[in-house]
Amino acid sequence: MYVWSKRIVIGLLAAFAILLAWFLLQSPGAASSNLKIHTTRWITLNYTGLVIWVFVWMIDQARVRAKNVWIWLVPFLFAPLPVLMLFILYLQRKLPA
Repeated sequence: MYVWSKRIVIGLLAAFAILLAWFLLQSPGAASSNLKIHTTRWITLNYTGLVIWVFVWMIDQARVRAKNVWIWLVPFLFAPLPVLMLFILYLQRKLPA
């Protein structure tokens, strides 16, 4: 991939590890509500990582095809999956000859 570099990957993995350690160090205790909070944070952390990874992939695909990906950023933040599907369809459309 064109966009990925060791610095980006190491930075994202380090941020994930730091947040994961922070979540795990918070003792859930005996109450079930703490477990729900911990689970919600875990899901949010993974979802955020996935959204970042998918958008970096979109940047990579746009650079390979010489397209502008930044116009897709705001819609992507509100609805990642539909925007990803539309972006892929946009990249696959037939170009006029």
